[in-house]
Amino acid sequence: MGWGRGEAVDGSETGWGRQAEPAPRWRALLDRARLAGRGAEHHDVDHRAEETPAPPPETLPRRAAGTGWTGRAQAVARPADASFGAEPAYRVEATYRVEPAHRVDPRYGGEPAYQAEPAYRAEPEPRAEPSWRAEPEPRAEPSWRAEPVRPPEPGYPEPPPRGRGTASVESRYALLDGGYQPEAAPPESRYALLDRGRYRPEAHPDPEPARIEPPRIEPARVEWRAPEPETELERAAGVLRRELGGPRVLAFANPKGGVHKTTATVLAAATVGSVRGRGVLAWDDNELRGTLGLRAGSARHARTIRHLIHDLAQIEILEGATLLEHLDDYLRHASDGSYDVLAGEESPRFAQRLDQFTVKRVLELLRRTHDVVCVDTGNNVESPNWRTVMQAADQLVVTTVPREDAAFSADWMLDLLHEEGMGELADNAVTLISCPTPGRTPLQDDLERHFATRTRAVAVVPYDPALETGSSIEYHQLQAETRQGWLKAASVMLEPFAR
Repeated sequence: MGWGRGEAVDGSETGWGRQAEPAPRWRALLDRARLAGRGAEHHDVDHRAEETPAPPPETLPRRAAGTGWTGRAQAVARPADASFGAEPAYRVEATYRVEPAHRVDPRYGGEPAYQAEPAYRAEPEPRAEPSWRAEPEPRAEPSWRAEPVRPPEPGYPEPPPRGRGTASVESRYALLDGGYQPEAAPPESRYALLDRGRYRPEAHPDPEPARIEPPRIEPARVEWRAPEPETELERAAGVLRRELGGPRVLAFANPKGGVHKTTATVLAAATVGSVRGRGVLAWDDNELRGTLGLRAGSARHARTIRHLIHDLAQIEILEGATLLEHLDDYLRHASDGSYDVLAGEESPRFAQRLDQFTVKRVLELLRRTHDVVCVDTGNNVESPNWRTVMQAADQLVVTTVPREDAAFSADWMLDLLHEEGMGELADNAVTLISCPTPGRTPLQDDLERHFATRTRAVAVVPYDPALETGSSIEYHQLQAETRQGWLKAASVMLEPFAR
């Protein structure tokens, strides 16, 4: 490669036989800065140097190693006495300059890429932080947090004052964190001394400032009051509502007719049924023509004990609800539904005496379906059905009226029961005296005293005009006094079994 000015030196090949290094960017910038610093006095010299053609350089032998500047710049002027091939003396100020070819070359010339970009602007001055970031000054604690000032105790040193600004350098929290311990513990309060039994103040201290105490809610006071004494009627109704420990049979008996056996059987069943609500039955066990079915219950059918005995074998093998459903076809019901009625035979043509075995089967069937069975026993004490009912009865009720013949018949029956081995039944019997007329007779007092010695209790039921006609008995149509009398009498009958 020659050193002539007409040849373009791009820096890709050196004059020393190896690849030239690319001109660094800072060199082009340095040359430009030097050219700009020369001033106006060197401008003409540069033009003259460019106008004067330089002699062609002679060919030089290759060197062993390059200087690193070969091909990057050429001498503008050469001294006349310099020997050919020697290194020219380079002037820093005006000898060297960048060739135009190198200025055009984007790799060595000033490029837009090396200009200051807008992104590299100077950072703006830091703005002052807004006031809200500054920590606020600590506010003084409200007065309600401050402990009230107590007067000093007599005989004790005054405690040191407690102030928030006592520590100048370290805050109170730093002292606490560092395990600060006061030099002397404050004296014990008067309350602690009182608990130990040592403090006995000679005089009361000044009263503390008045405080607004919250309203005190007094606890509810439960006052115990003795229950009011239970009335006799309430006690009687309570007895009838209790469990009886199983089905109970009440036998109403007196060999004398017209002594209110049927009336007593109906009203006793109606009274117990009105309190208990269900499970009560009245049975007319009169071997002759009985009237219980006519005086009690609705005439929804004409079936009697005879029809039940005819189908007894098919009914007694049933159980539960099926048994109640089939037995209901043979029973009559009170108008208010409080009790059931098993009527006796009402036609003299079909009247028949029941044997002992049949009576037991009927009683066993009724015990399975009802809690209380009231039986009208009739007048024949020699009949097997009368004796069978007496032997199966849980409670005997001797009915009578204030008449001597009725009382004599009842007294004779009690003697008969003792003779037949049923003295316990007679002694635990209840004598029921029904008043057929209003008012009280002297004979009634004598009868009450007499039967009180022979039976467990004596009950008296008052007269009621609704019973005088002998028609159908409606319990709700009776007078209040009559219903109360029957309520007391029925409770006396069932009281031994109530639990």
